[in-house]
Amino acid sequence: MVTPAGRAVARGRFSGPGRRRSWAPARRARGRWAALGAGMVALSGAVAVVAVRPRRIVVEGRSMEPTLAPGDRLLAVRARRVRAGDVVAVRDPRRPDRILVKRVGAVLEDGVVVRGDNESASTDSRRFGPVEPGAVVGRVVRRYAPAWRAGPVR
Repeated sequence: MVTPAGRAVARGRFSGPGRRRSWAPARRARGRWAALGAGMVALSGAVAVVAVRPRRIVVEGRSMEPTLAPGDRLLAVRARRVRAGDVVAVRDPRRPDRILVKRVGAVLEDGVVVRGDNESASTDSRRFGPVEPGAVVGRVVRRYAPAWRAGPVR
């Protein structure tokens, strides 16, 4: 737009004395960035849930008593690294379709030593040796049932 004095004037922007600057474009841009940020947070949350992918496990034997009892229902999350003392779910080296819940005794270069808390009722690394790190399904983080025993597993 050109004024009678021959000056070019842009609508909604500062173009000379007496004109007010409009903040509307800046507000719209800020709103777009906020929406983009919220979208990124939602996307990262979805990726985190998929990456963690909790697994439900039911305890059947007495090898982890008194920490875990038969009938306890557990949540295990995928773990990149395990440490001595962690309670983990591992594939049974003798029957890969079966999952064992044990405590990590040691982490070696060639495998993970797992032990049951109840030595007299446990089949663990003393019998079948260290398990491969790839056999670790996940780290047990929580007992969700029965309700009166629910809470973190240590």
